[in-house]
Amino acid sequence: MDARVLVLNKDYQPLSICSVHRSIKLLFLDKAEMVHDYPERKVRTVSKEYDYPSVIRLRRFINIPYNKIVLTRHNIMKRDAKTCQYCGSSHNLTIDHVVPKSRGGKDTWENLVTACDECNVKKGNRTPEEATMPLKKKPYRPIHITFLQSILGSVEEDWKPYLYMTN
Repeated sequence: MDARVLVLNKDYQPLSICSVHRSIKLLFLDKAEMVHDYPERKVRTVSKEYDYPSVIRLRRFINIPYNKIVLTRHNIMKRDAKTCQYCGSSHNLTIDHVVPKSRGGKDTWENLVTACDECNVKKGNRTPEEATMPLKKKPYRPIHITFLQSILGSVEEDWKPYLYMTN
């Protein structure tokens, strides 16, 4: 029972990640319902076999204040997996404004990306289109559950619709 389970609020918003052991307790206590399971895996007791949870949804709404991820250099690097968003390099990284500050670009999640020194200098005071340097991935505002999952490893396919990720 080494897998992790995505926990959704009653309104299907991602809340947290828990262990399979904890999710089974929530299911047996009727505090949650199973949304997705791992079809190839089962939880077995002496006399019964149960589905192995992947995503569960709480039966009661839990009011949690909005978990806003602070815009910092470290968090931008984390979102971009410490790779240049122009060439894919992981050496001599810095932060680049997609739309340069001198041209009205703001310090926002959607306008900042990780870039290596070489690409940052090559792009200069231009947009990626003007410099013919397309981004590997469009910059986005991350959600707290994605950052939590980045500590644990890759995201399960069943989780992607609930984390607003495309396949």
